Amino acid sequence: MQQYIIRRSLLNIVVLFLVATMVFAALRIDPNQVVNRRAGSCFLQATAEECRMVARAELGLDASLPQQYWDFMSGLVQGDLGRSFLENKSVLGEIAERASPSIELGLLQIFVGLIIALPIGIISAIRQDQPVDYILRSVSIFFLGVPSFVLAVFLIVATGRWGGGTLEFLGTGQGWVEIWEDPIANLKRVSGPALVGGLATGAVIMRFLRSQMLEVMRQDYVRTAWAKGLRERVVVIRHALRNALIPVLTVVGLLLGTVISGNVVLESIFGIPGVGLYVTISALQFDFPVMQGIVLLVALLLVFVNLAIDVTYGWLDPRIRYS
Repeated sequence: MQQYIIRRSLLNIVVLFLVATMVFAALRIDPNQVVNRRAGSCFLQATAEECRMVARAELGLDASLPQQYWDFMSGLVQGDLGRSFLENKSVLGEIAERASPSIELGLLQIFVGLIIALPIGIISAIRQDQPVDYILRSVSIFFLGVPSFVLAVFLIVATGRWGGGTLEFLGTGQGWVEIWEDPIANLKRVSGPALVGGLATGAVIMRFLRSQMLEVMRQDYVRTAWAKGLRERVVVIRHALRNALIPVLTVVGLLLGTVISGNVVLESIFGIPGVGLYVTISALQFDFPVMQGIVLLVALLLVFVNLAIDVTYGWLDPRIRYS
């Protein structure tokens, strides 16, 4: 196990190195566009060419390519993701300030999705091709097909009318409050987007869980458990569900890995000051350092969350051996 973790950690470092190299190259494929955007904010009494020279110096594009690469990589090793164009603040610090709402919303979204998906996926599998199975599958397909922003708009309209136009249920008329300051106001604020995102997430998990449960239920050891006369609950939960959760865990791990990137659409619609809203504003303003920093942080989170998920496989299925 330890050797496996060490090898995977080394491989993750290589992956992160390649991602960082691609991010470095992306800015330099067409640097003139970035320079022109940056030079447009020059307020000095200077010519356009002088503004371009200042912008190139700020972006580090006036040095040789090997020197630029060295400065970029050495900065990443030291935790320096650059400074944002809009506020001239540390990108890492800005992301850290906005990470809490995104992480809370993402975890609540996955929690709601699991609460919905686990019982529905199990019932749909053990009652295959029965009316309840068709109904549950139709519901899951509906939430898979309907975009989350459409559900968000319907929820806002419905609760707005129910709440007398004030949207009191969602708390969208209030400012953001951290959960440790006022838990009730905070949960009211994130309840709407967590429900909308959880329905879409739950539909994905439910489809995976149902298909895996059907496959596991046909295995010989499950049939043997049935033949022994064990109760349905024991067979399903103790024998079938544990092995069916392995691919589902992979999906949940991928969803967890994207938590730091934020729910761009939901945060924008509900006005939650998280990473998703931050990257939306940055993209509209062509704030390239912010977008680069978020890409690198998402890559970092994804590779190590996947490592944790792979290690968890051994707990779900002791037959798995790491080599």
